[in-house]
Amino acid sequence: MSAFLYRVGGFCARHPAPVVAIWIVAIVALGFAGKEAGSKASDSISLPGTGSQNATDLLEKRFPGQAQGSSPVVIRSIDQGDLTSSANRRAINRSVAEARKSPFVLEVESPFQALAAEEAGGKPKGGGGAISLDRKAAFYSITLKEQVNEYTNAEMSDLADRVNRPLTEAGLQSAVGGVIGAAAQGPGTETSEAIGVMVAIIILLIAFGSAVSMLLPIVTAILGLAISLNLITLLSHVVSVPTVGPTLGVMIGLGVGIDYSLFVLSRHREQAAQGMDLKESIARSVATSGAAVTFAGGTVIIALLSLAVAQIPIITAMGYTAAIAVVTAMLAANTLLPAILGLLGHRYDSLRIPFLKKESADPDHDDSGWSRWARGVARMKWTAIIGSLAVLLVLAYPTLKLEFGQVDTAEGPKDAQATKAYELLSTGFGPGSNGPILVAVRLDGKPEDRADLAGLIADVKKVPNVASVSPPEISRGGTAATITVTPKSAPQVQATQDLVDRLRTKTIPDSLKGTGLKAYVGGVTAGYIDLGDEISEKLPLVIATVIALSFLLLLVAFRSVVIPAQAAVMNLLGVAASYGLLVAVFQWGWGASLIGLSGDVPIVSFVPLFMFAILFGLSMDYEVFLVSHIDEERDAGASVTDSVVRGLSRSAKVITSAALIMVAVFGSFILTDDPTTKQFGLGLAFAIAIDATLIRCVLVPGIMVAMGKANWWLPRWLDRILPLIGIEGTEFLQKLDADKPAGAKPTA
Repeated sequence: MSAFLYRVGGFCARHPAPVVAIWIVAIVALGFAGKEAGSKASDSISLPGTGSQNATDLLEKRFPGQAQGSSPVVIRSIDQGDLTSSANRRAINRSVAEARKSPFVLEVESPFQALAAEEAGGKPKGGGGAISLDRKAAFYSITLKEQVNEYTNAEMSDLADRVNRPLTEAGLQSAVGGVIGAAAQGPGTETSEAIGVMVAIIILLIAFGSAVSMLLPIVTAILGLAISLNLITLLSHVVSVPTVGPTLGVMIGLGVGIDYSLFVLSRHREQAAQGMDLKESIARSVATSGAAVTFAGGTVIIALLSLAVAQIPIITAMGYTAAIAVVTAMLAANTLLPAILGLLGHRYDSLRIPFLKKESADPDHDDSGWSRWARGVARMKWTAIIGSLAVLLVLAYPTLKLEFGQVDTAEGPKDAQATKAYELLSTGFGPGSNGPILVAVRLDGKPEDRADLAGLIADVKKVPNVASVSPPEISRGGTAATITVTPKSAPQVQATQDLVDRLRTKTIPDSLKGTGLKAYVGGVTAGYIDLGDEISEKLPLVIATVIALSFLLLLVAFRSVVIPAQAAVMNLLGVAASYGLLVAVFQWGWGASLIGLSGDVPIVSFVPLFMFAILFGLSMDYEVFLVSHIDEERDAGASVTDSVVRGLSRSAKVITSAALIMVAVFGSFILTDDPTTKQFGLGLAFAIAIDATLIRCVLVPGIMVAMGKANWWLPRWLDRILPLIGIEGTEFLQKLDADKPAGAKPTA
């Protein structure tokens, strides 16, 4: 791999203009295509074999319209009087008319039609609607022709604007909930991105002391991110991409994009400071640090794609969308950055900050703070090991109390359609109206089916925490029926989950015993409960898969059984510590107000699973960078202790700078209004901070010094069958130098 990357780096350094031009053309072309196509990201949950999926499958066969689900348009009058007044009726009817004119809408029913049917003692037909007893709140439902992911977010936003306009013009409060409201406005991340970039600028200025060097990783990362985001947008037209996918793409793409470019640039600066020819230095930087970036990035990608073993479509989709961001970051660091360096030549270190000193070009006479730190860790290895392990175990303890849940839409962005609709529905119709439970019933087509169905409804009404049960809607042919159960409690609370469990395990089986009917409990609330159960079941499998694949990669890379095993344990400790923080802040509510939350919120079920894949992969970046530098010193003849000290002192500045940038990027997303994004941002930022400081700069070097030569233990039989793959191309460069004529100037 190093030989190939050496040629790639050399080509980019010698022909920088065409390489940069190709990147610019690709960015412009994909940007235009992405803008024209629009995003179709959605959070449709498919969980084969679960009760909620069985309910959805039955609806798709017998109630095609209901399979897409309905979205409520919620209306509330504050100062405009009774909603049944003539002026308010006209405004609501204009809103209904706007919805009916949309080419995306299958069915709409005015709340006044539903009201008239109810007052006449009949049953409203179609999508349903309601007016509250005080006539101050109302809603009507919109059913789409297709699944929401068949439409772009812009199309759903336009639909929401159209139905809201007549209502707001009349002085009424209104918002669209459900899948339309969720698609109309995703969590904004522009402020977070800007803050992350600003902090990265400061860190890189301090690390390099040069404005030009500071800009290089940032420009490279942003251009790579532009490619990945447009690829994700286009991908959403082919496969299901969750709405959080682009946000994760920004977080991961920006973070690893800056980090990977930082690793390559740092090697180039080190070599150029020692007098190496610039084009040769660029080629060698790509062959060495670029190879480490490729290996580390490959580990991240494998970890993300390993999420597919859970066989949960939304989790698999999150994995491959984040993997796209990592791939483009790797390509940018190994092709775009070398080309820009080739264009700049000696100007890569221009616009220096006067009061910042250049780093030493001679690692043998380095008396920096990190060198002194490394010697201190080696001298007090047992204190370092025991102390850091104690801290990690204390931080990880709350993980034992980890519980999965569903984030309440009320905790979402305050200006989002879905959040406004949630609040309006809760005020007008009670909190349970935001999470109705759908019961889909398969009928036998026999005369007694109606009586059995009526008995089921009567039994469900008796269950505690049930606010209301709708009259049944029976399909053409009489082979299926649906009823809607509205809980008294909000969707995310434990009482609602208990209600779903009771309906599934006791009420429905007992009521239908001895009949030919079969019922499934579905809807969004039940779907999230099933998702949490599936993730709890599959999490150990995903963890085992990621650890096994990472172990094999490090085994081949470092030709040691001990180093991969140690890395796996260290990474698990770091992940457990980050889970512990999530439990303390979100589940227990400790300091929740400091990050913009009013109290405790459930930990979204897919957050810990996805965090594990990301963190395990990113932790390998720092492990590879640290251990490969230690390996270099060991190959050069240094003792184990000296190789650890020199390797840590050489790599610690880059590792901590890269980690600070990653922490800044991830941490800035805590400022968003979306609680799920806050969970990702805080968990990832804390885990990276712990990994790059306590684990990589204290615990790992302490353990390696304590274990001595045992770090590189490898059974002879395994040594014979493992392929020879050097991460940073040491063997390749030695052969390259040996093949050059004596006194020849290195060239790329």
